[in-house]
Order: sequence, then C-alpha cells, then structure tokens
Amino acid sequence: MLSPACNVLILLGSFLIAASQGNLSHDRSQPTTSDEIVVAGSKVLLQCEVEDPDDSSLQWSNPAQQTLYFGEKRALRDLRIQLERSTPNELTISIDNATLADEGEYTCSIFTMPVRTAKAIVTVLGIPQKPQISGYSDPLKEGDVAQLTCFSSGSKPAAELRWHKGDKLLSAEPSEVEEDANGKTFTVTSRVEFTVGKEDNGVEVTCTVDHESLQNSDKSTSQKLAVFYKPTAEIKSYPDSPREGQNLRLRCDGRGNPIPQEYKWEKQGAQAPLAEAQDNILVFDSLNKSDSGTYICYASSIMGISTAIYNLNVHDASPMTHSGSTYHAIIGGIVAVIVFLLLILLIVLGHYLIRHKGRLQLKPAQMFSASCKPGLGRPQGLNVALQASLIWPLGLHIPFSSCIHTLLRLLPSPALLHTFLEGFWKCLKCLPG
Repeated sequence: MLSPACNVLILLGSFLIAASQGNLSHDRSQPTTSDEIVVAGSKVLLQCEVEDPDDSSLQWSNPAQQTLYFGEKRALRDLRIQLERSTPNELTISIDNATLADEGEYTCSIFTMPVRTAKAIVTVLGIPQKPQISGYSDPLKEGDVAQLTCFSSGSKPAAELRWHKGDKLLSAEPSEVEEDANGKTFTVTSRVEFTVGKEDNGVEVTCTVDHESLQNSDKSTSQKLAVFYKPTAEIKSYPDSPREGQNLRLRCDGRGNPIPQEYKWEKQGAQAPLAEAQDNILVFDSLNKSDSGTYICYASSIMGISTAIYNLNVHDASPMTHSGSTYHAIIGGIVAVIVFLLLILLIVLGHYLIRHKGRLQLKPAQMFSASCKPGLGRPQGLNVALQASLIWPLGLHIPFSSCIHTLLRLLPSPALLHTFLEGFWKCLKCLPG
C-alpha cells in the first residue's frame, strides 16, 4: 500500500499532465461566436472572433448557406445586412429590421487546413398584437354572470394573458394556444367568468398581454361594465326641524342605474292623494299640527321600486331665540348699572345737603339764576339752564322725594342729564366748607 505522500505526488503529477494536454489541445485558429435573441423589427449583431487566423479570412453564411460577407467583401445584396467591423481576427455584421424569416443557424467559417466553423443561433421574438375582448353585452343586470373572452395573435413564443377587474386580479380558465398560419407565431385565448353587482357599475375589466418581446411595457385592452341595479331612496327635509307656521319642503332622492324617473307620495292613513306633490318634491305652505304624520315616497325604475319613510312632527311656533334673549339681558344690565350709579350719586348728594341744610336758604326760584361770587360763604345762585330739576331736599320748600321724581323724568334725555351734572359740579364748588 502506498504511503499518503506518494498518493499526493501521484495526484499532483496527474493534474500537471492534464493541464499540459489541455494547452496542447487548444486550437488558436478555431473561430468563436454566440447565440443571439432579437425582437422582430430590431437590429441584431453577429460577431465572430479568432486568435490566430493563419493568414485566412473569416466568412459569415446565413441558414440557407448563402455567403453574407467574406472578410470585408459583401456577397449578398441585402441592404439590411451591413458590415460593422472587419479585421484579421474579427468579422462582425448586423441585420437591421429583423423578421421571423431571419431566424435560424448562422455559420462563421475560416478557410484553414482543415476548415474550421462556429455556429450562432438567431432567435427572433414575435411581438403579440393588442388583445381584443369579446362576449360583453351592454348592459348587465345585478346578479348576472359576465362571460368575457380575450385573444392575442402574433406572439413567439406564445404569450400569457391576465385579467383585472379594477385593481383586483381575476382568476381565469387555462389559456388556449394555437399556431398561426405562418407556422411561426401563436394565438393565445383566455376566458373569464364572474358575477356582477351594483359595485361593478362603471368598473373596467382589463386583459393584458405579458411577453418578453414587450420588455418593460405591456399591451392591454379594457371594457367598461354597465350594471343595472335596484334603486334606493332617501327623504331630506328643508328645514330640518319644522315648526308651526313655517314652509316645509321634502325631497325624495332616488339613486340607481337607471336613475328612478317616477315618484309617488303618500301619507300613512290618508285616502286622498297629496296635491302638494310634484315628482320627487313635496311642499307644505304654513305648517300646522294636522300636517304631522308619516310620509312615504316611492321611487321606481325598470329595476324595481324603492320606498323611503319620513316622520313629520310639527313643533310649536318658535319662541324668542336665545340670541334675542341675550341681547335684551345685556341692555337690561346696562340700564340697571346706570340707575344704580345715579341712585348712589343722589344718596351722596342728599347726605351732603343734610349736613349743610342750615346754610342753604335759597328759594327754589333762585336756585339756578344766581352766580357764585368770590368771598361769600354761600352760593348766590347757579347759572344753569335747568328748569326746577334740582330741588334742595330736607327742610327746604320742596321735599326730597319730589327731587328724585324730577331727576328720573330727565333720564331719557342725555342733554338734560349733562346739564344737571354740570350744574351739580358748580354747586359743589360754591358750597362752603
């Protein structure tokens, strides 16, 4: 048995021998190329390279073994085929506006001894046509089953179809694939079924083609659905809380597809029809308590009849509004403050005059005709154009209650009140002590 060291040496020697054989077997005159995939209508490049041309030229041939280029020399008069680059080590050509007929195996050759060749398979992708939707009948009714078919031709390889209803992906039956008459492209057909409801009215159903030739784009077709469904009705009141004596308008709003066109009003328990009804509007002029009750609106279309109920409760006539009460309360408060201040003023004045009643002996007729003279211990009179509005109280010719009565009669007149206060101020300046 060999030792581990011998095994390692044997393995290393085998590796070196295999590597040297690989280098010896490498043919530097063997041309190389690659397969290409192109979308129909696009441009495809065919590149052939060789390390050692051995003084020979490279050549490209089509699937029919027709020479396209030998070196830099054109061999086939097809203007779609152009020379891109020609050197001893490279020959690159292009085919513009590729078609399905250009698909196949292309050969790059170098005429050494022996002749060496390399193969490049060109695959042309057939672009699918815009899909078409069939099987839709306009309109559908709520609860009907929609059966739609979508197909697209011209794809190679066969395309895939998918369905959406709005943003929702629909589950479809397995697609059917048929070969087109040209024997190269395919027609794909997909079918979908679903039950429609009123929420599907106006929704678009979309069929989309997915194919590698479309790259970052897609092709799709949409079909908008029209769904008839039973109407609904709702009664709205203007104003919301009707009161006795007000005008009231009830409006019956019908919704549906189609929109209700016929309306009928009834009052529960009443035999005669409502003369105030005008289509979906019911009008009351000057409400009274007898108008209270339950009113029913019937909204009808070809899809059926819907009812709406409104309970009318006529309230008493509107009392004074809160804002009006607040306004009157504010005015009353202001008047009360003014009266209170004036009463305080009269009390102070009366108190002062009581203390000095012995000094004041003027008669009422002289009170507002005299003027205050310097050096006198008491007033000679007041030059105020106020007719008997200030009466000296307590112990004089006119009692104090009559003075108050006279003052209160002056309150509605701002001009007389101003005159009174001016006279009172002069009186204070003339009184002694």
